[in-house]
Amino acid sequence: MHLSLKAGERIFINGAVLRVDRKVSIELLNDATFLLENHVLQVEDATTPLRQLYFVAQALLIDPSNSEKAKSVYEDLHRETQKLFTHREIINGLKHAAEMIDAGRAFDALKIIRGLFVMESAILPGEPEAKPIQAA
Repeated sequence: MHLSLKAGERIFINGAVLRVDRKVSIELLNDATFLLENHVLQVEDATTPLRQLYFVAQALLIDPSNSEKAKSVYEDLHRETQKLFTHREIINGLKHAAEMIDAGRAFDALKIIRGLFVMESAILPGEPEAKPIQAA
């Protein structure tokens, strides 16, 4: 897999945080768990149920040494989040995201959850329009 990074950009690979000092392209030659900086949600931005779920799911990628604990928190939060929504597309998305987490595909779960942010902001009262996290 080829990745292009801008100067100063960070990438999280197998729990390590790398920052590049100039524009670079890198090629991952084996299986690696990674997350680009522009996909990382900061704790202060985890202000809605789906964003909180996303935040916990990203911990599976950023900190693999604590993945069992993060997965347990994800499962609990997922169960509670499902109770909050009646919108069929969000419920289906949450189910699909949980399947991806169970299959060890946290990055795919993040893409699914990210795709639900706009619907969530339209459903929840008082929520401003969701700030996008760039899609993978």
